[in-house]
Amino acid sequence: MNKIAILTSGGDSPGMNSAIRSVVRCALSKEVSVVGVSHGYQGLIEKRFCDLGRRDVSNIITRGGTFLKTARSKEFYSKKGRKKAHQNMSEKGIDGLVVIGGDGTFKGALVFHQEFDFSVTGIPATIDNDIAGTQETLGFDTALNTAMDAIDKIRDTAYSMDRIFLVEVMGRKSGAIAVHSALAGGAEDLLIPEMEQSVSSVLKKVQQGREAGKKSWIIIVAEGSGKTLTLAQELREHIDDVRVTVIGHVQRGGSPSAFDRILGARMGSAAVQSLLQGKKHHAVGWFNDRPVTYPLQKAIQHKQEDFSEFIELVQILT
Repeated sequence: MNKIAILTSGGDSPGMNSAIRSVVRCALSKEVSVVGVSHGYQGLIEKRFCDLGRRDVSNIITRGGTFLKTARSKEFYSKKGRKKAHQNMSEKGIDGLVVIGGDGTFKGALVFHQEFDFSVTGIPATIDNDIAGTQETLGFDTALNTAMDAIDKIRDTAYSMDRIFLVEVMGRKSGAIAVHSALAGGAEDLLIPEMEQSVSSVLKKVQQGREAGKKSWIIIVAEGSGKTLTLAQELREHIDDVRVTVIGHVQRGGSPSAFDRILGARMGSAAVQSLLQGKKHHAVGWFNDRPVTYPLQKAIQHKQEDFSEFIELVQILT
């Protein structure tokens, strides 16, 4: 393998730049040239190529987002679009592809491999931590710390004014950010997609707490539960001081944590090794403090998370 391409696709997440830097410099150390692709899969179709040297990736690990830019490509969903992307890569002399992103990115990479027998390796980068086969995804740790910082600040107001706050965190259909930030932020309760909990049961616990003298309350709500507004409305029927804070896209940005920078560096190195070892459709995961590679087919499966121990501990510590 003489030349590989690298792109970032889908939603951005902190740590992507660390992974890009690692892929470029590790590949060059093996005398493999690297082509950066701007704006994800759409860049493959539109020939948005640039040769990357060691200096081109200097001073990017402290920055959030992705310096290669990212996008979602409707054109890549079609066979015609993928065929055009493959033709462009062949003309450029590209032998392998590293994609950095979430499950949608991985699904696109797997189809591309299956259609053209092209070597692809995926690095899981999403704040949702919802990729199967890996304990951690790039960006999750940074997003978690951002959420925790916001919760700490909200708690100051909640305590000072005897208020109940519903804090909605991101995560799509995953409750990973919610359960971890609830435990780290000392929240009194939480609602996540993976757990069946009625709004009435939350209301009952709040009322019991208030009767026992507890005036302030922090409830973490995962966006995927879809219950933020419903819970707020029901609580306001019984309690006046109820506020809603949606942290939103603040969680996707910001300088990556030390863990995400290290994770990006090690995953990037493993991705290059995977391609050079002849692996043609794999993802890089993280298990027991080390990178592992496994088939993309496993990575795109639904990730089954058991948060019961986290939830039980949140309840005990309330």
